Amino acid sequence: MKKRKISQGLLLVIAVILAIMIAFPVYMLVISSFKEAKDVFNMNLFPSVSSLTLDNYKTVFMEENFGGYIFNSFFVATIVTVVALFFHAMSGYALARLNFTGRKAIFTWIISTLMIPFSVIMIPLFIIIKQMGLINNLWGIIIPMIPNAYGIFLFHQFFLGIPKELEESAKIDGASYFGVFVKIVLPLSKPIAVTLAVAFFLANWNNYLWPLIVAQDRKLWLVQIAIANFKSSQSVEWNLVLAASCVSALPIIILFFIFQKHITEGVKTAGIKG
Repeated sequence: MKKRKISQGLLLVIAVILAIMIAFPVYMLVISSFKEAKDVFNMNLFPSVSSLTLDNYKTVFMEENFGGYIFNSFFVATIVTVVALFFHAMSGYALARLNFTGRKAIFTWIISTLMIPFSVIMIPLFIIIKQMGLINNLWGIIIPMIPNAYGIFLFHQFFLGIPKELEESAKIDGASYFGVFVKIVLPLSKPIAVTLAVAFFLANWNNYLWPLIVAQDRKLWLVQIAIANFKSSQSVEWNLVLAASCVSALPIIILFFIFQKHITEGVKTAGIKG
C-alpha cells in the first residue's frame, strides 16, 4: 500500500513537471505578444500591466490585413476537410465492403503512398497545377491537399468493425449501397470522422510549404506565410509575429476543446482490424 502511494505520488510529480514544461512556452507566447518590440526578449515572467499593450494586435489586423489571411486559411482548411472526409469515407467503405477485382492491390497501393515524402512529388505537382492554370489561386492549394491515404486507411479500418448485419438488414429493406452508406454507415462513423476532421483542419491551417509555392500573390497568403513575412528590411518584427501566432493558434485550441471527447473516442475505435 505504501509503495503504491509512493508510485502514485511520483507519477503525479512527473505529470505536473510535464504540464509545466508544456504550458510555460504557451504562457511566454501570450505574455510576450502584449509587449513592445524592445521588451520581447525580456524574460520577466510577471510584467506589470502598465508595460503591456494591445498595439501589436491592432497593427496585425489594421495595417497587415491579417483578417484577410485568416479568411484564406479558414476557407482552404474548411473546403479540404469537408471534401476530403466525404471522398475518403466513400473510398474506405468501398475498399472495406465491396467485392471487386484488385481491391486488396488498390488498398495496398494507396497505403504505400504514405511512404512517399511530399518533397518528392512537390515539383511534379507544381507542374500539374501550373498547367491547370491554378497558380495564384486558392484552388491550386486546395485540390492537391484533398487526397490523403491516412484518411482512407482510418475509415477503412473503422468500417471493418461495423457489423455486416446492419447493412444487410438495410439492403433487405431495399436500400442501395449508397443508401446504406449515407443512412447507416456515415452516422456510425461520427467518432472517426470528427477525429480526422480536426486532423485535416489542423494540417491545412498550419500548411506552409505548398501555399508558399502556389500563392505568390500577397492577397492569397495564408496565415503561416503572413506570420513568416512580419519583418522589416533589417530585422524580424517579433512582437507582431508573437501576436499573430496567438491569433492563429486560437481556432485550433477552440476546436480541440469542443471535440476532445470525440477525438478520444475516435482514437479508441480506430484500431487495426483484419
